[in-house]
Amino acid sequence: MFTIDRTSPIALSKQIETQLRHMVESRALPGGAKLMSIRQLATQLAVSTNTVVVAYDRLVAAGVIDSHGTAGFFVSAPNDAGKSIPDEVALEAGEEQEPVWLAQQANDQRAGILLASSGALPPTWLQDAVPASAVQKALSRSAAGMASRCPPQGLPELREHIALLLRGIGIAADAGHILTTFGGTHAIDLICRSFLQPGDTVLVEDPGYFLMFGRLRQDGIRLVPIKRGPDGLDLNALEAACREHRPRLLFVQTALHNPTGWSSSAANLHKVLILAQQHGFLIAEDDVHGHFQQGHSTRLASLAGLDGVIYYSSFCKALSPALRMGYLAAAPALLKVLMRTKIHSIMTMPALNEYVLLEVLKAGNLRKHLDRMQRKIMAARNASTQQLSAAGVLFEQPGDAGIFLWGTMPEGLDVDLLVQDAYRNNILLMRGAAFSANDTPDQHIRFNVAFSQHPRLSTYLQERLQAVAGARSSLARASSAV
Repeated sequence: MFTIDRTSPIALSKQIETQLRHMVESRALPGGAKLMSIRQLATQLAVSTNTVVVAYDRLVAAGVIDSHGTAGFFVSAPNDAGKSIPDEVALEAGEEQEPVWLAQQANDQRAGILLASSGALPPTWLQDAVPASAVQKALSRSAAGMASRCPPQGLPELREHIALLLRGIGIAADAGHILTTFGGTHAIDLICRSFLQPGDTVLVEDPGYFLMFGRLRQDGIRLVPIKRGPDGLDLNALEAACREHRPRLLFVQTALHNPTGWSSSAANLHKVLILAQQHGFLIAEDDVHGHFQQGHSTRLASLAGLDGVIYYSSFCKALSPALRMGYLAAAPALLKVLMRTKIHSIMTMPALNEYVLLEVLKAGNLRKHLDRMQRKIMAARNASTQQLSAAGVLFEQPGDAGIFLWGTMPEGLDVDLLVQDAYRNNILLMRGAAFSANDTPDQHIRFNVAFSQHPRLSTYLQERLQAVAGARSSLARASSAV
């Protein structure tokens, strides 16, 4: 079926990808045909499972094959592989390149679209993180089975396991400090509903989490952007904003900031806490991407002991988007308000989701899973950085870890036109301006390293950036001739 040339300079994963693609295009593998599992193919070819994963990931991203979770991988239907975006599509939540539209595209996962700026990992990287046995064990834990109810604060044993994870990164918390949520976005919604009123001022990072800005504005909240750098928030700008605007709350990502991948220094965070105490505002600390960090990073919740800091994180990106599980950690007085809001809005979480997550945490495999993810992400970061740099993308201040690269496009390139053209070519890119609270023009693009290592992206960008460079060179020659 396959011939692997170990003396060839072409990577083994690329050889597998090329031969599979040829077999699909020649109809040797018809639409709907099931492929060997990753482990089976790796054993047959005497290669590592990661080599096969890379090949399958690229074919999934190109729409040549589909991942059906635990059922395995299948050849896409004949009309699906590499097809153009249809003229008529499902109902869309917003206009093209709006934040909600971008979020929808990443989750719709339409066939053939390369999600180069997505905020999620490929399904193949996560499909073994929650084994099917965990679901069966979860159901058997409760005498009520599918009729089980979940306490509004969350299952006590699950909250204790989450608190144990927090203590492992230096945050002093017990089960009484924890409230379960549907993920990070739900946590943000609970914080907004609990502590903000129309007319309040909220400090946000610039660049920052793109979906949050619209969420705040729809409640009549006034946003004051604070410049974010590799070391953390611009402290002079933060102090000036505190004096002028009397903010109610600050939203901040301290570890593996989205979209840049930067992590704040301990010195910067100490100063942020001092300003919060002096000016009396709450801090909402987003640690959704902290699972992807190798080593230890200082958190505000650790420095403050949850005094005036509401910490939130999620298992959706690192473990399972299907479970939609996250949590908040806060002092009891703040947590009580948050739980009242949760009861008013959704009552409680699904017991099945919480029991499944509990089984995963009790099994003790989370750390091993995260270690594997971190190694794969680091390899993807290196590959993506190399390929995108060769294509002409600049990485002036890259982060140390995580799934994002914050790349700068050359001067003279219209980033808005580029992302529109890329989508017409089945590549989803997110412009830097989408991460600005004021939609300020920006030459950056956020890249997801898991998808951006695909040669299809670097080939596309190289063609577009070379065209811009050629036009600039021609203009320069014409100017000098005059």
